[in-house]
Amino acid sequence: MRDFFRRLFRQPAPAQPEAPTAATGPQHATTTTSAPAPAAPMPSIRAPGFFPGMIEEELGNEEWEDEEGEADDDEKPESEVVSGDVWAQSSEDRTDFGAELWGVSSRQRSAGMDAERLRRFHLPLLASEKDVADWLGIPLRRLRWYTFDRAADTIWHYTRRVVPKRSGGERVLLAPKRDLKVLQRKVLDGVIAQVPVAPSVHGFVRGRSIVTNARQHAGKQVVLTLDLKDFFPSVTYPRVRGQFIALGYSFAVASALALLCTEYDREEFAREGKRYFISIGPRHLVQGAPTSPALANLVAWKLDKRLGGLAAKRGFIYTRYADDLTFSGDDVEGVQRLRVVASRIIYDEHFTPNKAKTRVARQSARQIVTGLVVNDAPATPRRLRRRLRAILHNARQGGLAGQNRDKRPAFRSYLEGMIAFVHSVNPRHAAPLRAQLDAIPPRE
Repeated sequence: MRDFFRRLFRQPAPAQPEAPTAATGPQHATTTTSAPAPAAPMPSIRAPGFFPGMIEEELGNEEWEDEEGEADDDEKPESEVVSGDVWAQSSEDRTDFGAELWGVSSRQRSAGMDAERLRRFHLPLLASEKDVADWLGIPLRRLRWYTFDRAADTIWHYTRRVVPKRSGGERVLLAPKRDLKVLQRKVLDGVIAQVPVAPSVHGFVRGRSIVTNARQHAGKQVVLTLDLKDFFPSVTYPRVRGQFIALGYSFAVASALALLCTEYDREEFAREGKRYFISIGPRHLVQGAPTSPALANLVAWKLDKRLGGLAAKRGFIYTRYADDLTFSGDDVEGVQRLRVVASRIIYDEHFTPNKAKTRVARQSARQIVTGLVVNDAPATPRRLRRRLRAILHNARQGGLAGQNRDKRPAFRSYLEGMIAFVHSVNPRHAAPLRAQLDAIPPRE
């Protein structure tokens, strides 16, 4: 607590080690760092569905708009744009971003722009913080206001929401406010999305989905599924900064981009009549920012390559959808040895397997991959189709309104969406459902 208040009121504190800056990616770049710091307990994400209420609760990387009437970030007085402020009037790149630098290698801290690496993926050549600000279309002072690491601040660029999990507990969602979200989307579209992910990745990748992921494992004798615990919180600010350096950016530019894309979970704290937002745990990717899924995929690139190589060597297929890892094959006896080695690799890459969600399913049992049954061809769960059939049958007798027990707006459109999802997985299963809905008068 004493260390915390030193940081809170800008007094120097003894340095504490951070999580590892393992810069991974298509460049095979690595960084030697200290042992990882434990992340604050946060719920992991699961594969989001196409439509609300489809198979599992709708979570994933949810975004939402600011509440009506909420003050936007640009109402902060210009005089408060950068705290500290030896850098406020300087156009030179900062060496101090407010972040702890204990454990950061000298190679990272001295990293300059590598134009050849950046051109490899057609990334913008940003040699300085000024270049970043110009590319984003904002003043340098404003960029530095967004990108100074504060353990506590009187303003927060995020909206916090807590939602219940179906399995119990709560899920914390942090959505960037409007202006910050615009900047994050530009970083996503102009930098992060330009870098290819491993072929085994199906989550948050254009043209891939839970269907393409499940299809890889259909008809196999055994399916092994694992879950990464606290997936986004495991991807801490130093790891994201290391990833941007691995792409070819300088330490200053990588730090600014990483600070734009990460945040602490925070709690409110009042002192002497002033409200502070206090950091909880390390700074990390948050569930709610548009950049988080793609950045998590890049940071996990080496994990995916190692697990994919392990699977191929042992005659299995490997895929990952967000925090859901799946192996499948016909070597029933070898699956347990595969599980042990895969878990070691996960730990080695600074992630943590969720042992409570590890499953091995043979052909004699129902094999589920990202919510779809894969014993034969991928299919939606029979329970989902039965529920839709019952709703449509009862609606034929008493109308759709009487079946809308959850009071969903545009209930008919919701059912059309559900049927469209069933069709995307298996058109044959969707055809009778479509006929049932068409038999109900449109006014319903």
